[in-house]
Amino acid sequence: MRWGGKGGGNIEDRRGMGAVGVGGIGVGGVVLALLGYFVFGIDPSTTLGVVGGGQQAQQQEGVRGTPADEAGRFVDVVSGNVDAVWTEMFRRSGETYRRPDAIVLYDRATGTGCGMGQSAMGPFYCPADRKVYLDLSFWQELETKFGAGGEAARAYVIAHEIGHHVQNLTGASDQARRMGAKGAESGSVRLELQADCYAGVWAAHAATASNGEVALDPRDIEDGLRAASAVGDDTLQRRSQGQVMPDAFTHGSSEQRMRWFRKGVQTGDPAACDTFSARNL
Repeated sequence: MRWGGKGGGNIEDRRGMGAVGVGGIGVGGVVLALLGYFVFGIDPSTTLGVVGGGQQAQQQEGVRGTPADEAGRFVDVVSGNVDAVWTEMFRRSGETYRRPDAIVLYDRATGTGCGMGQSAMGPFYCPADRKVYLDLSFWQELETKFGAGGEAARAYVIAHEIGHHVQNLTGASDQARRMGAKGAESGSVRLELQADCYAGVWAAHAATASNGEVALDPRDIEDGLRAASAVGDDTLQRRSQGQVMPDAFTHGSSEQRMRWFRKGVQTGDPAACDTFSARNL
């Protein structure tokens, strides 16, 4: 994957700060615990133990701007490029895109508007504070645990999480909540598949939005597809439970996640990502 040029400067770097919290667990903590279970196979009691131990998270503020290290700069460049793509997509629709309030880099645990976040949950978007949270140690886990290495796989994750921010802006997140949180046809699955498709839309326009400084070739797209497949509900359930339970799906199967990501790449059109109207997910 080619990436370079000036970053977006929208990084909030909390690495090395530790976490601070007071109060109760809250709904946000429960949501994150469920996310950790269904996406990464983590026992919810582990997540809730951290949330409860830290209690309701106090807001923290890290260093704003572009990090000096290569790993931090990669996130800055890619997230800035994703924002540039969505700025153009919204402009074409006669609307104004507002980027996430920050892409937060942290170690182990940190306070969020959704409760106490921890690295074991994987990357996530918190709609309460409109920030994406990422512990960079996840890149190693993505490669070793999920078999999805390479910069393009990492970029897919960043684009997917910013896709959730886009859904927060468009109202798709509220629509998903009204439809239910679990099951193969649930609002949660439709929301996640749409975010996969949005990641594909980004990949289709990355080079144009950066004058070629950020670009993905066909091999990079395959890396993104492998990342999408690795976090399918059926794959994760089979690994953690030994069986597939579609009634407990929250993100969609590996095949679905790859198909919707590929659809975004092939069409480059956010309108083609309407998973909420799709009869066949």
